[in-house]
Amino acid sequence: MLQPLLVLSNVPDAELAAKIATCLVEQGLAACVNILAPVQSVYRWQGKVEHATEVSLMIKSTSARYAEVEAAIKAMHPYEVPEIIAIPVTAGLPSYLHWIEAETIKALDA
Repeated sequence: MLQPLLVLSNVPDAELAAKIATCLVEQGLAACVNILAPVQSVYRWQGKVEHATEVSLMIKSTSARYAEVEAAIKAMHPYEVPEIIAIPVTAGLPSYLHWIEAETIKALDA
């Protein structure tokens, strides 16, 4: 079984979140993307503390597709340094993890 990943990213608005989510799923780079409610982010950027409203994405993919997921997000993301964090999934419902693999491996086989 391929290593499942949960990839996290924040984007500035719901429209871009939907665009990225749709692209990742249509291209077989992710099995599912959850678009969460807007969050308030507080971070330091170029020496200043910033406050922003962002939309979080929870992307279900695999390690085999990570580089492509990262590239796709970077290509559509307006931030100079977008948040893209991959967390290995070490346990989960086996049938769900197999579904993630099946949905993301299709494009690898093409």
